[in-house]
Amino acid sequence: MAKSSVISGFYKLSPKERLAIVKDFAGLTDDEACLIAQTCALPIDVTDHMVENVIGVFPEPLGIGTNFLINDIDYLIPMATEEPSVIAAASYAAKMIRDGGGFHTSSTTPVMIGQIQVVKLKNVQEAKNKILTAKADLLKRANDQDPILNQYGGGAKDLDARIIDTTMGAMLIVELYVDCRDAMGANAVNTMAEACAPLVEQITGGQVYLRILTNLATKRLARATCIVPKETLGGEAVVEGIAYASAFAEADPYRAATHNKGALNGIIATVLATGNDHRAVEAGAHAYAALNGQYTSFSKWTKNANGDLVGSIELPMAVGLIGGAVRTHPIAKICMKILNVKSATEFGEVLAAVGLAQNLAALRALSSEGIQRGHMSLHARNVAIAAGVPIEFVETIVERMIKEKTINVNSAKEILCKLTQKI
Repeated sequence: MAKSSVISGFYKLSPKERLAIVKDFAGLTDDEACLIAQTCALPIDVTDHMVENVIGVFPEPLGIGTNFLINDIDYLIPMATEEPSVIAAASYAAKMIRDGGGFHTSSTTPVMIGQIQVVKLKNVQEAKNKILTAKADLLKRANDQDPILNQYGGGAKDLDARIIDTTMGAMLIVELYVDCRDAMGANAVNTMAEACAPLVEQITGGQVYLRILTNLATKRLARATCIVPKETLGGEAVVEGIAYASAFAEADPYRAATHNKGALNGIIATVLATGNDHRAVEAGAHAYAALNGQYTSFSKWTKNANGDLVGSIELPMAVGLIGGAVRTHPIAKICMKILNVKSATEFGEVLAAVGLAQNLAALRALSSEGIQRGHMSLHARNVAIAAGVPIEFVETIVERMIKEKTINVNSAKEILCKLTQKI
């Protein structure tokens, strides 16, 4: 029997009760569930092999996004984030999108681009022609570095060369197009680029400096679309408000930066939870938004003929199921199990859907009651805890601060003092 990601009252449950539901949904073992519940589930001896100069572990809250229906499949979304309202907002938006049939996604093949920079060329155009003529030899040199990737249908599939003008003169940029299959691919692509560099120098007579992948993965795109019924959103006025907000972001880079950050709130939280390279994903997304010369939004929202809201998002998604922290971080491994994606392309599509949901939640709040109403109630909890309020008094003090519209540490301390004097 198929399990649903719609879990009524999930936010009202205790962490233990929520974990029990996720355990059943994802088929977690008792050991995996216990590992997630630990305050620090990353052993110090493991961290000492992951990064340099280790002194400890910095935990992030790990939550679950609910209600996600993507290509008629239910997903629970593990999200690691310190920012209040992100997980609740994504879950709420996913529920609204579910009313319109859920998300529909697609993606390109998981191709990453490796760049080889060639300088000090006597004739740049002639060097380019020689590189293109030697394409087969260069691809063979690249694929000799990773026969296993080739066995799984991946590997260097094509090659091109571009001439660019710089302050240091004309340069030839040789680009390898590598199908990375279920890996993010940085190590494989970098190894191939480095192996090809001497042959590139031999062919062109130039000098190679950089040979490394680009995080602007324009050949590895993920897309998601949705339709949200106007009744679900609260009427055509809300739909129109969101469409106007989207047009604002599309035309103005100052607004686009915050618009895109809203989508990335959800994407990065999920990427982080799964041990993937969130910096690479974010760099690629922002670069893609500026690809045509002006920074713009990578999601779009319009009103259709029926008055419903139509959303779409497209951005590079360089993520993997193997390699790096995905396989070494114990919680990342469990989060991948919860997510239950079968390929890196499926994972990228899920992330695009998460970004679209997160973006919708922010835009709906902005175009109706304002972003602060829901956000500040969650922020107030952080303020109360920062003020040293005991757990048993947190909710009472949060309610008072919101009612009095004074959400700060001093207010929390004053309310606590009054409460404890009465007891």
